[in-house]
This record gives sequence, structure tokens and C-alpha cells, in this order.
Amino acid sequence: MIGIDARAAAEVPAGRGRLVRELLLALAAREDRLLYRLYARRRWEEAELDDRFSWQLRSGPDALWHPLAAIDANRSCVAYLATNSYLTPWLLRIPTVLIVYDLVPFEQPELANRRSLVVERLTAAGALRRAAGIVAISEATARSLAAHFGAAAEKCTVAPLGVRLPGAAAPDRSGLEGLPQPGFVLSVGTLEPRKNIPRLIAAYKRLEPALQEAHPLVLVGPQGWQMGETWESIRALGKRCLVLGHVSDRALAELYRRCAAFCYPSLGEGFGLPVLEAMAAGAAVITSDLSSLPEVGGDAVEYVDPREVASIAAGIERILRDPLRREELGKRARERALSFTWERFAERVLEAISATIAPSAAALGGAHTRERR
Repeated sequence: MIGIDARAAAEVPAGRGRLVRELLLALAAREDRLLYRLYARRRWEEAELDDRFSWQLRSGPDALWHPLAAIDANRSCVAYLATNSYLTPWLLRIPTVLIVYDLVPFEQPELANRRSLVVERLTAAGALRRAAGIVAISEATARSLAAHFGAAAEKCTVAPLGVRLPGAAAPDRSGLEGLPQPGFVLSVGTLEPRKNIPRLIAAYKRLEPALQEAHPLVLVGPQGWQMGETWESIRALGKRCLVLGHVSDRALAELYRRCAAFCYPSLGEGFGLPVLEAMAAGAAVITSDLSSLPEVGGDAVEYVDPREVASIAAGIERILRDPLRREELGKRARERALSFTWERFAERVLEAISATIAPSAAALGGAHTRERR
């Protein structure tokens, strides 16, 4: 039995929530004998998981939830996958594999959520030391781990994320009527400092009025933290900027397909999943030349310096003024995105877990599993 922290599946709309949901779906699609115990506050009801998956639900704040989950996992599981916290590994006696997304609190503390900054700085070192295995979601994150926690590099597996978008030809178009018409500049992500929205808006304002008229700016994503400068920039742009907030997966996929350009000038990412999603939809992508983003984009995107407004503006203008360039980037992006799959991500995660389990546990194939019906 493998324990998984599955809280984010029901609690987090994007980011870590998407990773956990897609991981569960990829595990469910595998033809194997493994059993999973999913620790959460509430079930993720949108997917039907078979009887290899059991839910262990506990309510309460994190300070109570983690000890109770650890007590049950120590008794019921041969290994545990920590997807959403550095705290649980402190409390577990069984082998634990820890997913590390980024090291923003250590490398860019001024951009981090204040609570995350405090909690991760207090708990990360001990969790990384105690973890039997570590999964980094990009080579950039693995390099950061090696730089800040040298010993962690020896037990690190790199597992790039995957992509899955609803089909473009779905006959049911209900719920999409309120979306903007094709031709806009799209940016997706939580509205927080790392996403660099003020510089994106400053760059967009440098475009000629005719380009702005033809290609309005559309922002998608929930509100985050330190919103003051971001909201001031959005208000200054007025009607030329449409803020949609969180949207459904179907609506998001349609936005990727409708946009003239997807712009993601992030100041640093553990992976940059919106870039990969936009690529899979065939969008012409403009993104940063920093951190993990070149790992995702390869030669299929337009790169800019996210610290320079002029660079962002030039990148957007190049794409908007050159339809042939947009078409070529979209084609290359779609082809490159095919190499990133959630099935491969799940396989890498299971390999990392298997490597931590003693031979007496039969490497995920023994007494804690059963034949599928």
C-alpha cells in the first residue's frame, strides 16, 4: 500500500492540484497490482478511481492533519508520497518520497507567499534530510536543490510534468459563450509577484494602439498575494485588459486555442505548466529565458528577458505582426508537447518510490498489493 497526500486534488484548482489529479488518473490507468491510500480532507469526486484506491479522510488544520495522517500511514503503508508539504516527512517512520516544485523561498524570498516563506524555511531542510527519495519536477529545480541542499542531489529523480487538454472538436460548446473572441494576448497563472504581471502590462502598453485594439490582453488565474502593484497595473490598462479569474479546464483549453499569442514572462518557475498547456494547444508562446522554462519550450517558443519591459514588448510585437511566425511556432510547440506525458511522470514517481522500499517489501509487488480483478 502506497500512501499519497491527495489534499490538493480537491483543494487546489491549479498548480499542485492539477499535478495530483493528473497523477491519480495516470496511476489509475496503469495495468498493475498496486494499492493506494489517499490522505485528504475531502474526496476528489470528479474522477472515478477503482478499488485499488481508498480514501483516508481527516478534517482539521494542518497542525492536526499531518500527525493523524502520519500515524495511519505508518501503520498501513510501505511508503508515502508527500505531494504538498515538507511537514509530513518529519513524522513518518516509513520511506517517504517528497515532490519538490521549486525553491522560491530560498532563491527569491521577496516573491514568495509570506506563510510559505516561513513554513518552508523552517521545515525544508529536515524534510529533505529525512526523505528516502526526492522527485524534482525539472532539471532547474534539481540544480537548485543541489545548490542549497547538497546531500539531497544524491537521492533526486527528475520527473517533468505532462499535459492533457480537452479535445478541440468536442461537440458540446456550452459554458464557453462568455469567452472573448479569437485574437487576444493570453496570460495564465495565479496573480502573484512571480508571474510578473506589472511588467507584462507595461510591455503591452508599449504596443501601438492598433495592435492593442486588435489583440486585447486577457488574464486568467486566481488572486494570489502582494496584489497591490498588480491591481494598479490592471486598473491603469482599463478596458484593454480582461481579467477572467479561475476558469474551468474546458474554458482554459478553448482560451489557449483562441489566443493570438500566449505570454508568460515569469520571473522563475519550478516547471511552468501553463507554457506546456499552451504549447499542446498549438499556441504561439512567448516566455522567459530563465529557470525551467527553456526545458519546457525548447526551440518551439519565443524567449524574452522577463526583467526587461522592452524585451517583453518586442517579443509580443514580433509574434503579433508575423502570422507565419505564429503558425510555425504553434506547429513546433504542439509537436514538442507530445513528449511530455502524465503517464511518464507517474512512471518516474513510481520508480522513485520503488527505489526507497526494502527488498523485504518486494519492491511494490508483495504483500501490500493484490491482483487486479
